[in-house]
Amino acid sequence: FRSQRASVAAWQDEAHVQDNRELYRRKFAAVTPILAEVMDVALPDAGFYLWAKVPQRFERPGTPHSSDCHFARELLAQYNVAVLPGSYLARSSTTGAAGNPGAGRIRMALVAGLDECVEAAQRIAAFIRSTQ
Repeated sequence: FRSQRASVAAWQDEAHVQDNRELYRRKFAAVTPILAEVMDVALPDAGFYLWAKVPQRFERPGTPHSSDCHFARELLAQYNVAVLPGSYLARSSTTGAAGNPGAGRIRMALVAGLDECVEAAQRIAAFIRSTQ
């Protein structure tokens, strides 16, 4: 019964949910403009992930490595920022749509503190600028 009472209490506490929503709103508001200067990125409708299109110059024609994988690998190696290649999170469509919908995109989880998220966004922007 104790675990059920704890569960009931947790489900009745909406304050932490509202606090988290506000925290993520602040993170997205701080990070998105920094990234928008160097890549195609938009605020999501929900969630704590930010998706961005990898700049075209990171495409690797003739290699088995997609632009999102190459981008993520080089970003980690050069600027110590981890993002997930979007192609890892989807498969090619079987309904006629061309290719993998996540390919050419990266997913960033804004789960660190606000300052760390801003610093990561600044590093991503610096990485992209360094390749121009």
